[in-house]
Amino acid sequence: MVFRTLHDLDSTAGTVRLVEAGSAHAVHMTGTDIILVPQPSTDPNDPLRLPQWRKNLTFSILCSFVFLVNFATGGLAPAFFDLSIEFDKSTADTAGLLTYCVLGIGLGNFLWVPCAVYFGKRPVFVVSSGIFFAFSCWSAAADRYETLLVARVILSVAGGSTEALGAAIVNDLYYLHERGAKMGVYMIALTTGNAVGPLICGFIATAIGWRWFLWISTILSGITFVAVVLLVPETRFERKYDDGIFRADGHDGKFKSAALEVEQVSETSNVLLPVRKSYWQQLSLWSGIPADTSFVAIFLRPFLLLVYPAVFWGVLSYAMSLVIVIGVNDLYSFVYQAPPFNFTAGISGLINVAGIIGNLFGAFVSGYLLDRFSERRARHNNGIFVPESRLPLVVIPGVLVPVGTLMFGFAAQRQMHWAVGYVGYGLVSVGVAATGNIAMIYVMDSYYPVAAEALLLVNGFKNVVAFGFVNGIVPWVGASGYEEAFGTLAGLYVFIVGLAIPLYYYGDRIRNHTSSHWKLINSSL
Repeated sequence: MVFRTLHDLDSTAGTVRLVEAGSAHAVHMTGTDIILVPQPSTDPNDPLRLPQWRKNLTFSILCSFVFLVNFATGGLAPAFFDLSIEFDKSTADTAGLLTYCVLGIGLGNFLWVPCAVYFGKRPVFVVSSGIFFAFSCWSAAADRYETLLVARVILSVAGGSTEALGAAIVNDLYYLHERGAKMGVYMIALTTGNAVGPLICGFIATAIGWRWFLWISTILSGITFVAVVLLVPETRFERKYDDGIFRADGHDGKFKSAALEVEQVSETSNVLLPVRKSYWQQLSLWSGIPADTSFVAIFLRPFLLLVYPAVFWGVLSYAMSLVIVIGVNDLYSFVYQAPPFNFTAGISGLINVAGIIGNLFGAFVSGYLLDRFSERRARHNNGIFVPESRLPLVVIPGVLVPVGTLMFGFAAQRQMHWAVGYVGYGLVSVGVAATGNIAMIYVMDSYYPVAAEALLLVNGFKNVVAFGFVNGIVPWVGASGYEEAFGTLAGLYVFIVGLAIPLYYYGDRIRNHTSSHWKLINSSL
C-alpha cells in the first residue's frame, strides 16, 4: 500500500484566498468580492452547481434526520426515574438506555463513513434511515428492559450516519464562506434534538406514559425515511481540489472561470460535456465504487488521520463538551424528581428549555458569527483565509461551560434552588453546540480533501470517549459527590479547550508541515 502526503492532493493545506485581491478570472459569489472555495467544476452534476433550493431541501432533510436521531435517543431521559421503577433496574442500568446509545452513534460512524466513500452517500442514508425506522418500531413495542436496550442501541448505530456524513454533505453542497452558517444550522438540529426530546417526553410520560413518546418518534422516523428515499440525491463527487488560484503561499495563479472554460471547451474541441442527470437518475442507489482500492483499505485509512493536531484537538474538545451535557442529562431526573424537589417528569424536563437557549446561542456563535469573523480576518490578511482564524471564538464556550458545569454540580450537591441547576445546564449547552461546531469546521477547513474521514474520527471517537466518561459518572457521583465530579469535568474542559491557544499561534506552521511531510494518505484517495 502506497501512502502520500496531503499536499499531493491539495497544496493549499487549507490556506486559501477568500476575498478578491487581483484574481480577475475566479468564480465569485454573485455581487460580492468573495471567491468561491472550492471553485465549481464544469460538470453540471457537480453538487456545488445544484440549484440553491435543491441544496437547501437536501440539507433540511438531513438536519431533520439528525434532529430525530437525538430526539429519540436522548429524549427518554426524563422517564428514567419511572423506567427504573417499572423494570426494577438500578440508576446505572437505566442510564444505559442513553449512554449505550451514545456509544452506538459513535460506532455507527466507523461503519457508515467507509460505506459512503465506497458505495456513495445516498445508499447509506436510505439504508440507515430505513433501519432507524424499523428499530424505532421495535423499541416502542418493547416489553422488557433488555429488548428496549437492544432496539435503542441498533437504531443508534443506524442514526450514527447523520453525524460525520451530515457534516461532510455540508462540504459537498456549500462553499467555504457558507460552512459556518450551515454547520450552525446543522448543530442546532443535532443539539436541540437532545433538548426538545426530553422536554416533550417529560410531559408525555407524565400524561400517557413513556411508550407513547417512542411511538411519536417512530412516526416521525417513517416520514423521514420516505423523504430521504424520494428527495435526497447522491452528493459524492470526484473533485480537483488544487486549483491554481488558491495556493498556500497566497499568490494568485492562473485560473479560468467555470463559465469561460465551458465556452472554450465547446468551441475548440469535440469533447462531449457531461449531461445533467434526470431527477430519477439522481435518486439512483448506485453511483459506482472506487476501482483502485478495497473496502477494507477505505475502512482502515481514516485512523492514521488522528495524529493530525487539528483532528486530535477536535476529538477531545467535542468529546469533553458532550461528556458534560450527557452527564447532566443522565442525572437531572434523579436530582429533581427525588426529595426535596419531587418534580414530575414534565417539570424536571423543563431544564431543557435552558438547554435549547444555550444550544441556539452556541450555534449562532459557531455559525453565522464565525463566518463573519473569519471573513473579517481574511480581509485584514490581504484576502487570505487560514483555518486558525476560526479558533478565537472558542473563548466564549471556554468561559461559559465551566461556569455552568460548576453551577449544576454545586446546585445538585447542596440542593440549591432549582434555577441554579437549570441555568447551569443552559450554559453547559453552549459548549456542545459552539465547541463541537468550531472543532468540526476547523477540521474541514484544514483537511478538505479528506473531510469525511477526518470527521469520522471527530464524531466517532468523541462519542466513544464520552461513553467512557459518562458510563462511569453515576458511580463517580455516588462515591465522590456532584461537586467533585463536575468540578473535575470543568477543569478538564478548560485544559482541553485551552489547547486551541497554541493551535492558534502555531497551527499554520504545524498544518503546513504535516501536510507536506507526513505520508498518511492512502494513494487511492
